[in-house]
Amino acid sequence: MSEATAPRRWQQFMAVAQQAASQHTPLESSGKLIRLAGLVLEAQGVKVPVGSQCVIDMPADPDTAVLAEVVGFNGERAFLMPAGEVQGLSSGARVRPLPPYRPQPRLGQPLKPLAPNDRGVLRLPLGRGLLGRVVDAHGHPLDHRGPLQHIEVEPMERAPINSMDRAPVRQPLDTGVRAINALLTVGRGQRLGLFAGSGVGKSVLLGMMARFTQADVIVVGLIGERGREVKEFIEDILGEEGLRRSVVVAAPADSPPLVRMQGANYATAIAEKFRDDGLDVLLLMDSLSRYAMAQREIALAIGEPPATKGYPPSCFAKLPQLVERSGNGPEGKGSITAFYTVLSEGDDQQDPIADAARAILDGHIVLSRAMAESGVYPAIDIEASASRVMHNVVTPQHQERARRYRQLYSRYQKSRDLIQLGAYVAGSDPETDQAIALFPGMQRFLMQDMREKAAFAASVTQLGQALGLSAGDDKARAAQKPAGGARAATGRPA
Repeated sequence: MSEATAPRRWQQFMAVAQQAASQHTPLESSGKLIRLAGLVLEAQGVKVPVGSQCVIDMPADPDTAVLAEVVGFNGERAFLMPAGEVQGLSSGARVRPLPPYRPQPRLGQPLKPLAPNDRGVLRLPLGRGLLGRVVDAHGHPLDHRGPLQHIEVEPMERAPINSMDRAPVRQPLDTGVRAINALLTVGRGQRLGLFAGSGVGKSVLLGMMARFTQADVIVVGLIGERGREVKEFIEDILGEEGLRRSVVVAAPADSPPLVRMQGANYATAIAEKFRDDGLDVLLLMDSLSRYAMAQREIALAIGEPPATKGYPPSCFAKLPQLVERSGNGPEGKGSITAFYTVLSEGDDQQDPIADAARAILDGHIVLSRAMAESGVYPAIDIEASASRVMHNVVTPQHQERARRYRQLYSRYQKSRDLIQLGAYVAGSDPETDQAIALFPGMQRFLMQDMREKAAFAASVTQLGQALGLSAGDDKARAAQKPAGGARAATGRPA
C-alpha cells in the first residue's frame, strides 16, 4: 500500500466501524435446555417467535452446535425440533437464537442495517450457482464438487403473491410424455399431483419429464425417500443432460422430520427465486406424502391431537401453504409448473393426504398397478386422471379428440370381461365394436420408452391416428361445427 493511499483506506475503514458502532444491536437472549422427550426439546429462558431458528451449544464440544426450530411453547417453555443429531446434548445446554446473517462489507461500501426481526431467520443459498448441483436441506453440497459459487444467501420466508396479480394459465407445456401431452395437457404454471402406490413407476415418469419438459430450470425435491434412490435418480433417471439445468435438493428418509420439511420448503424457495428472475421452472417434488408425514411426527410430538388416520389438523393446513407457493407469477414474470407425487398407501385413492391433495391441486395423474403389472409404461390410468386446465390451453379439435379417446377407452374397459370370455357378440353395439377394433392402437399410444421423447404436436397427431382419424376427417368435423360460440372461442363445452 502506497503512502498516498494509506490515509484514504484508513478513513474508509473508520467510517465503516463508526457506522457499525452507531447501529442499534439488541442484546442476545439465551436460555437453557431443560428437557428432551422423544423428538422434542424444551428450553427455558429463550423468547423467540414460533418458526425462529435456535442454536444449542454442545456442552462436551464447544465447537459443535445443534440447529433447532421453535415449533411451539407453553408458558415460559419453548418447544424446539432439532435439525440434526442430539447425541451428546445434556440438561442445561445453552440455547440461543440463530445469529443474523450479514455479509462481510467491503471497504468503501455502507454497512447494511439489520432488521429488528432478522435474528433467528433461516437463510439459505439461492441463485444460478445452484444449477447442476445436488444439495441437502441446509444448502450444503452433496456432490463433492466444491463449495457453491455465484449464490445469494436469502431468507426462506417470502411474501405470498396476491391471487389477483397471478397470470392465468393459458399456454400448454410440452412434457415430452405422449399420454400427458395429448390426454392430460398441462398448462404452464399448473400444479398437478402424481398419485400412485409404491413400485409403479413414479420416479421414472418424473425423470422423463425432467429430461424432456420445455422449461428453463428444473428443481427436484427428493423428500423422505430412500437414500439409495438419490444417486440412482440423478445418474440413471435424470442423466447428465437433465442435471445440467437442474437443482436437486435431497432430504432422505433418515433425516429428522424438521429437515424433511425444510427440504421441501427449500426446493420451493429455489423455484420461486428462478421464477422471480423471469424463468419458467418445472418443480418436481417426491413426495408430498412424506412432507405431510414429517409434519405429523412434529405435531404429535408436541402434543397436537390426531385426527384422520393419525394426521393432526396442522398437516392439512401445511399442504396448501406449500402448494400455493408454486404457479404463475405476476404478468410478465416467470412461472412454476409443479408435479407433486402422492403416495397412496395400499393403492387407496381415498387416503386422507391423497384426498386433501386432490382438492388443492389443479389436476391429478393416477398410476395404475394393474397396468404396470401388464407391462404398460408409463402406467397412467386415463379414466381416473384429469387436468383441470386442459380446456383453457388446447384447441377445440384437440379437446374433441381427447374426449373421444376417453369414451372408447372406457367403453372397452367396461366390456373387457365379456370380450375376454368370448361372450360379447359382434354387432351388438357399434360403439363397443369400434372400441374393440381401435383398442390395440389406443394401448400402444399410451406406451412410451423412458428414453423416447414425444413432442406436443406429434402427440396430438398420434392421438388422431390411434382413433383412426386422418387430416381429412378433422377438416370435415371442423366444417360441420358452427362458427363462433363459447366452445369455438375457449374450447369449453357450450
